[in-house]
Amino acid sequence: MPQLKRFVIAGGGQVGLQAAGNLSSLGHDVVLIEPDEQRVAELSDAYVGPVIHGDATRPSILTQADLDDADAIAALTDDTSANLAICMEAQHLNPAIQTLARADTQCNEEYEEVVDATLLPKYLGGDYAADMLTGEDVRTLVYPTSDLDIIEISVAESAPVAGRRLDEIALPEGSLLISTADREHLAGPEMVLEPERRYVLAVEADVADEVRDLMRG
Repeated sequence: MPQLKRFVIAGGGQVGLQAAGNLSSLGHDVVLIEPDEQRVAELSDAYVGPVIHGDATRPSILTQADLDDADAIAALTDDTSANLAICMEAQHLNPAIQTLARADTQCNEEYEEVVDATLLPKYLGGDYAADMLTGEDVRTLVYPTSDLDIIEISVAESAPVAGRRLDEIALPEGSLLISTADREHLAGPEMVLEPERRYVLAVEADVADEVRDLMRG
């Protein structure tokens, strides 16, 4: 059984709410932080969990989230600069905390000394954020264009594709399975997608979530 953790999500927009909901449904303890008062009221109705009203870039607000007891913080607002500032302040308050920032740049290495991981590109949703926080091995590797990404993802035991041959699987148009993550086996029609093994796929933006659902369940 996976170890239950405590997460802080800064940003109560669609991505933040989706990530919080996914993590909460797995039994994790999640706190949301949102600066917009009206959105806080909406979140209180839509999300079963604590919601802090305030600007997460402010240390006084982050302190309310009890970062000393948190395993990780995910800054998932629409503002890359704010997300980085939130993660940096969180690490100052709790040097042991893991950090994830949503960003709009295609240069992941640019932030490697600031945050532990980045959610790139920004259109990737809360499902991906939740998987990255819980270590489910879903990560974007390269970003050749604004519409096409190469991602690495593991197959969950309960996934629709688990244990099936590639020629038996209807991957959505706009996606292509390339190889195993270790690059030892190029994908072919007879390849069996093994549970808990990682694979590399090319996906277009509009089918990214559908591919994730097939691989992760």
